[in-house]
Amino acid sequence: MTTPTAQAADVDSGRDGLRRLLLRTGALEPAWVAAFDAVRRADFLPGVMWPHDMATGRSRTVDKARDPDAWQRYADSDCPIVTQWDDGAHNGPEPGRSFSSSSSMPSLVFSMLADLDVREGQRVLEIGAGTGWNAALLAHRAGAGNVVTVDVDGVVAADARAALQRAGLPVRVLHRDGYLGFPERAPYDRIIATCGLRDIPFEWVDQTVPGGVILVPWGTYYGPEEATARLVVAEDGRSASGPFTRPVGFMRMRSQRLVRRQHAAYVPPGAMDRADTSVTSLSAADLEGFVPGLLVPDVTHVADREREGRRTVWLYGLSDTSWAAAVFRAGRNEAKVYQSGPRRLWDEVETAHEWWQAHRRPGFERFGLTVEQGGRTRIWLDGPGGLL
Repeated sequence: MTTPTAQAADVDSGRDGLRRLLLRTGALEPAWVAAFDAVRRADFLPGVMWPHDMATGRSRTVDKARDPDAWQRYADSDCPIVTQWDDGAHNGPEPGRSFSSSSSMPSLVFSMLADLDVREGQRVLEIGAGTGWNAALLAHRAGAGNVVTVDVDGVVAADARAALQRAGLPVRVLHRDGYLGFPERAPYDRIIATCGLRDIPFEWVDQTVPGGVILVPWGTYYGPEEATARLVVAEDGRSASGPFTRPVGFMRMRSQRLVRRQHAAYVPPGAMDRADTSVTSLSAADLEGFVPGLLVPDVTHVADREREGRRTVWLYGLSDTSWAAAVFRAGRNEAKVYQSGPRRLWDEVETAHEWWQAHRRPGFERFGLTVEQGGRTRIWLDGPGGLL
């Protein structure tokens, strides 16, 4: 949907202003200018939509019938736009509870297309049709007959199909779960996912030609942070490997949404009194971000809101009921830690932080991953040989 480093959208820029912005920032590469000029994002947006403000985290309702000028300004801005809430169960003009389909920021769309490096005549599979705009851009570049896009939501797929037909781009749009790809049209030169994954299926590797590219927004269940992994399929077709290229934040593939035990299953009444205790000099900020999730696997991280200068950060194991909690208080350099269960999650976090410091505090750009037969995923640092 968007990238956490993006600036707030300038909704008064207009389409020409957006074009200049994308060129100035390098998001729109020369190879994609013709596609930008030919395929209007506005042609793929619904009459009622919900632009998302990156600064506040809020969405507003914009109705084309009631305020066509505002609708057009948002359509031509570098702004993520929610197009569906609550898996389609939402009704009414006001925002729903959870966004489930969107039109991503144009700067992110074109940055990812640059990473994908699509050439004329190449066969492309897109996982997540959304509004159909991304498939339309791909079709303009590669040829409509070479692009297949799939979406797990039937209404989303139907709307994308209709928009592509209106645009004169007869892309094949399928209503199906894209987790297994679409082997009927394989092999592909490029596969791109426009939803966040936590597990990359080897079927995508198997359906891509050797030397082909798979671009996936990937993250861990530790938190919402993701980065795009640009994977190149090995010559023997038995693996795909590559670095993370940019931080992003996408709606998760529906089959990979996190479902964890309730808090009480980890921390029943009285559990805090029986837990092992210690103190830590780590801060709450040290626990946030993309990298901790790489270093502490099978854990999810939840931070309570601060109340009266007190904030608790929880770690929950996903393979068992191990848990840890650190209680941070304003003005104090140390926090009290509680932990219990087969895994000592806080000890793992401390060890991971020490490793991170010893390796010069690497950011996402120094990491990458390899997907192997059997669905095994390996994370590495500074190249495929540098396993964690």
